[in-house]
Amino acid sequence: MTSTHEKVGSAPEGKYSQHTPYSAARDIESALAVLEGRWKMLILCHLFATPVLRFSELERAIPAVSQKMLTQQLRELEKDCVVCRTVFPEVPPRVEYSLTPLGQALCPALDAVLKWEDLRRATQPDAA
Repeated sequence: MTSTHEKVGSAPEGKYSQHTPYSAARDIESALAVLEGRWKMLILCHLFATPVLRFSELERAIPAVSQKMLTQQLRELEKDCVVCRTVFPEVPPRVEYSLTPLGQALCPALDAVLKWEDLRRATQPDAA
């Protein structure tokens, strides 16, 4: 068995080759923790499809989420620098949400996960 202080053998050359199996697993878990939450993936997918959405548009797009939970999930994404909240000084106030550059950088990674899921489903035996 390989100890965790050795570099990952199958890691691509470049800036990620310094990861050990332990540090790679730890960092992946840390990244996935940012996306943890019942509604976060749905919020992100709506923002990938429509780059700027008002709070009320997100509420309509995700009817099963409560206003409190939507606010909480958006605040967590904002705290993690994935979503940008813009408040316009109008009466009534207008609030828009968009992806930050860090949030936009998630798109290729989530596309890769989606392709992996398609592959996983294709290799599963048919449920009878």
